[in-house]
Amino acid sequence: MREIIEVKDKEYQRTLAELKKKNDPKSIRILKLLELPDLTRRENSPLKFMVDAITAIPRFKDLDIIQVPEIVSTYDNFDLLNTPLDHPSRRETDTYYVSPDHVLRTHTTVMWTYYFPREDIKKKLQEKGEAGALCYGKVYRKDEIDRSHFPAFHQIDGVYLCKRDKKEITKKDLEEVLVDVVKSIFGPKIEWRFLEDTFPFTDPSTQIEVKWGDRWLETVGAGVVHTEVLKKLGLDPKVYSGWAFGFGLERLAMIKMNIPDIRIFWSNDERIVSQFTSLNSIYKEVSKYPPVNRDISFIVDGKTSLNSYYEIVRDCAGDLVEETKLLDKYQDEKKFGKGKMSYTFRIIYRSHERTLTDEEVNKIQEKIRERTVRELKAELR
Repeated sequence: MREIIEVKDKEYQRTLAELKKKNDPKSIRILKLLELPDLTRRENSPLKFMVDAITAIPRFKDLDIIQVPEIVSTYDNFDLLNTPLDHPSRRETDTYYVSPDHVLRTHTTVMWTYYFPREDIKKKLQEKGEAGALCYGKVYRKDEIDRSHFPAFHQIDGVYLCKRDKKEITKKDLEEVLVDVVKSIFGPKIEWRFLEDTFPFTDPSTQIEVKWGDRWLETVGAGVVHTEVLKKLGLDPKVYSGWAFGFGLERLAMIKMNIPDIRIFWSNDERIVSQFTSLNSIYKEVSKYPPVNRDISFIVDGKTSLNSYYEIVRDCAGDLVEETKLLDKYQDEKKFGKGKMSYTFRIIYRSHERTLTDEEVNKIQEKIRERTVRELKAELR
């Protein structure tokens, strides 16, 4: 029988309290992200429709639902799940570090460390020989600015372990799970195929693609739970085996519902919100407001991460930026100095809800210019 588990973590509360005492741009940015609503739990959100469909899959009826902290340790987010030390996701240019040892979770797979060490779950595994859970909600990642990327997005993960003497998990089990998931989203007649894949916390692993229109699209990844991860969780891989899956929700919802811009998910405009009544809703563009373009050119150290610039743009413009497009970059040691790089960006401002004025855009653009100089040590051109 399914249980609903909400983890109350003292370390999370302590780290959050420390974060709230700070007023530097990085801390303010992280707090704003944490304050965003969890759209998988908001009524009439396309993401909630997806989650509801997946959690209702018959094979998942006994899987618990667990809600875990959004600030987690680097050990739980990376090390426990076999993430290599040189993996890009560990870099501060890609992940939001709250402290040297804590990050905003980059995936909902992190729920494994909160679920399996629980005494009630250990008992369930021992006595019933099986246990599993689903976890969904916000995750965070630094990225470029365009219609497909936002620093807070949503994932769903599932994991199931059982004693080997009860059932040996095979690749066939993975495929059955993935087929059930894509059918719950795209319908029973969806065409699918499997690809080989690699994940640090599962081995072997696979990916399912679906045919949508005339394109094959990667959708859900899954694998057999890695023996090393089981050991780190205090479970004997000779006794237990299991499957796991996980994927981002926005991309599939955008495909399924014809949503052209990831910012639409966050809108409170009734003309937009009222369109979503089920998983089969198809989005229709409300009045298309005109874009307002502004270019900016600057010279910075060539090692500067562009994600640092995108964070400045997001801080100043919020969700009013549709895209930050790199128009040009080049080096000229004689002109700019050794190790310097020149960039030119076009910032495309557009709201789905109203027409932006030149005056408000100019004010935002000026803030971006000021912070680019101050925080990136840039020289404007």
